[in-house]
Amino acid sequence: MVDGYGAPTVVDGGAAELAVLWGGFPALGAGAGWLLVTGAEWVAGLSWAPAQDLFELVARLPDPQAGIGGLAVGTLGGLLVAAVGTAERLAVTIDTERVRLRRDRTDRQVGRRPVRAVFVDGKDLVLLGADDEELVRERSDLAVDRLRDAFRAHGWPWADGDPHRDAYRRWVPGLPGLPTGADALLRARQRALDADRGGEARELRGELGRTGLVVRDDGRRQYWRLTRAAPRPRPEDATSAEPEVEGR
Repeated sequence: MVDGYGAPTVVDGGAAELAVLWGGFPALGAGAGWLLVTGAEWVAGLSWAPAQDLFELVARLPDPQAGIGGLAVGTLGGLLVAAVGTAERLAVTIDTERVRLRRDRTDRQVGRRPVRAVFVDGKDLVLLGADDEELVRERSDLAVDRLRDAFRAHGWPWADGDPHRDAYRRWVPGLPGLPTGADALLRARQRALDADRGGEARELRGELGRTGLVVRDDGRRQYWRLTRAAPRPRPEDATSAEPEVEGR
């Protein structure tokens, strides 16, 4: 529900999401623990089954202690998943002057004045600045229609998609036209993406932003575009370098 121009609007997962996290995952974990115990002897007898030593150990445990232990371990595992999921929830608070983004221990605020466009790119909430640079890119599972209605209700410039989507180019190592130092950062970021080092990839995205580059990902592929403030390459730079093909 959108509160209009007066009171701030909060968009988050709400009570239903918390109920799923703290009710559903512990229940699923308990069920998985019980199935592990009751099916351990059968799995241990399968010659092709993995981790047979573990299943043989579980099968030798006495009843009812084994069943109680399976339920307890499964429930604790579900509670751990719920705690991690709760910490990763994004809450977005919007009013006419600013937007506040809270996740776990991070709390970030962005004023309305520098924001030129707000949109959702895949699962990312994105805010663009006056030079078409990314002020914010936050991953979330929040409903697009709720975000759209909330931002529009408070007068923010909502867009139904990335207004610069056609400006992106696929990154190829050694491609001309990049700002100084950007190719090396993109190489390092590609290694981070390939190794699933998400924190490092986010940090390198910020470094690329300081060179005047905006990066978006399609799987493990990187696409880039220049901001308005980015230094433009000289004409001779566009023809002096040949794209390097990895493995060549």
